[in-house]
Amino acid sequence: MVYLFGREYSKSELLRRLGSLSQLTFARPFEFIDGRERGVRGVEVKTGSGLSFLVLIDRGLDIGEADYKGIPIAYVSPTLYVHPSYFEPERLGWLRGAFLGLLTTCGLTYLGAPTVDLGEELGLHGRYSYIPASNVTIDYEWKNDECDVVVRGVVKEVSFFGPNIALYREIRARLGDKRILIRDKVVNEGYEVQPFMILYHFNFGFPIVDEGSKLMLTSKLYVPRDEEAMKDAEKFDELHGPVSGYKEKVYFHEMATDEKGFAYAGIINEGLLDGIGVYVKFRKEQLYRLIQWKMLGEQFYVVGLEPANCLVLGRAKEREWRTLQFLKPGETREFMLEVGILEGREEIRKFKEKVSKITEGKRAKMLKTVEEFITSTR
Repeated sequence: MVYLFGREYSKSELLRRLGSLSQLTFARPFEFIDGRERGVRGVEVKTGSGLSFLVLIDRGLDIGEADYKGIPIAYVSPTLYVHPSYFEPERLGWLRGAFLGLLTTCGLTYLGAPTVDLGEELGLHGRYSYIPASNVTIDYEWKNDECDVVVRGVVKEVSFFGPNIALYREIRARLGDKRILIRDKVVNEGYEVQPFMILYHFNFGFPIVDEGSKLMLTSKLYVPRDEEAMKDAEKFDELHGPVSGYKEKVYFHEMATDEKGFAYAGIINEGLLDGIGVYVKFRKEQLYRLIQWKMLGEQFYVVGLEPANCLVLGRAKEREWRTLQFLKPGETREFMLEVGILEGREEIRKFKEKVSKITEGKRAKMLKTVEEFITSTR
């Protein structure tokens, strides 16, 4: 059944009342026409529950702005959605087109800090988010009395004499629901072993992030990335208003899971209306790292929750630690993630209880060095 406007409807009950399904839900293709965004194709998705978001075809099928009942969920950077032809792969050039949005995917053969690995110079966060998708399709899939809007496509990181890695992405949102389901299948379609790094950079901003908002996650161990993050590190989960000159703080987390292997991370603002929150849910066996990015400066006011198969200190470090993952020829990896809305005191209470049950009510233990974290979480 479809739950809308306080009641349930069967498929036949609903369609009898509509001239077009687009009165309630749609996935509508579009193209930007101005400035550095010109030529970027996207899909605007509306679920009928109040949740809407942009899927950016020419930026790796990542997700840009998103809102729920008029409330912005995602942080959108000043760069906006620049065309991939402007990509600058060297060092920190990635930042010139870092729209962030609800989801920016990083990878696929490298990500994190600029580094030199086996003589190869690598810039920030990889090429993935600047690669246009191909074979993009939009479907409305009815199963009994439930309807899903589905966007699919493939993004390939490929080079002559280099890697040939394909990511097959499916983004699914149900009519009347307030969740987005992301399912990725990554395949090494070449004939040589390739390094494989992937990170899902979920980015949340005002008004979800604000004075008094709280981070809640199933962390059992964490470590500050550097000296800056060590300052007030015991307050890693506390958020505050924008601060002039703020320097980013990054924390690495070892996550506990529920009985099905899912880890959870969310941000809750109980002072916003009757309480609003967001959460990310993922399988730890697929993504065994969580990076928390705390950037509470003026204009750059965002919190990132980032499930990954690596940390963000660069590929050379992962190789040094012997934690760098590889894809054999023909090898496939699958990833399933969910991002959703928590609305009202009751849904927030249930989420808090879930996190507390998984962590057994214990606060995450802080380690002092990244090396200790690596040793403790192999």
